[in-house]
Amino acid sequence: MKAPGSAQWGATRALVRDLNLVTVCEEAGCPNIGECWDKKHATFMILGDTCTRACAFCNVKTGLPGAPDPHEPARVAEAVAQLRLTHVVITSVDRDDLDDGGADQFARVIAAVRVKSPQTTIEVLTPDFLRKSGALEKVVAAKPDVFNHNLETVASLYPSVRPGARYFHSIRLLQRAKELDPGLFTKSGIMVGLGEARHEVTQLMDDLRTAEVDFLTIGQYLQPTRKHHPVVAYLSPEEFKALETAALAKGFLLVSASPLTRSSYHAGQDFAKLRAKRHAPTA
Repeated sequence: MKAPGSAQWGATRALVRDLNLVTVCEEAGCPNIGECWDKKHATFMILGDTCTRACAFCNVKTGLPGAPDPHEPARVAEAVAQLRLTHVVITSVDRDDLDDGGADQFARVIAAVRVKSPQTTIEVLTPDFLRKSGALEKVVAAKPDVFNHNLETVASLYPSVRPGARYFHSIRLLQRAKELDPGLFTKSGIMVGLGEARHEVTQLMDDLRTAEVDFLTIGQYLQPTRKHHPVVAYLSPEEFKALETAALAKGFLLVSASPLTRSSYHAGQDFAKLRAKRHAPTA
């Protein structure tokens, strides 16, 4: 990828700084930041920059976060308006310290963006809200256009890669979101190269389709630092294409699979394709 540094990238960076916002683009060390910020596309990470969990793949810092900022929703809405985003992705750190896991802040951000930029479509990429009764319902009631929750990896690797989470809880979260709002697009993503077997990936696809998930993203895991989980394998473009073909055959409306695919990479374009496919006439 081309290193960031263009004038447009600088303008996006300045806006993020001026509004005191956090982006997953920076915090997670995304390799696509140069391209996305050059196009004035940024993925906002609400509820601070400190996560209450310590997943073995993630570059976001771990610790005790501060209280939610009541002015954050307005600042995110202002950034969306200034960047003139037609589609925005809003994610967060895990906030196991909060009674609702941060669901109320998600709802407030969605509402603020709707007021400031009513034509902008909104995608949320949420934590799993583990043991947070009513949290998912609060987010879905705020009417995002896409509900995204990443499985990240196959079930057998959860104890080593995502120890604070539960695989089947995440599957059920996605299923429940669709039950609450059948018109909602649902989405999930995984990384490959962590040591998963091919049959485990196809089983994961089946589990997501059982939950009626519409869209799947598959990207190559890249090790952020030496202390993180090692890269076990680098998949070839042909292997990614094979995974995409397998997933489409299982009924996903859309699949994005490539080494550089990330949850929010080209999310606006993908949402437009999703919407077109759902409303396409059947033979």
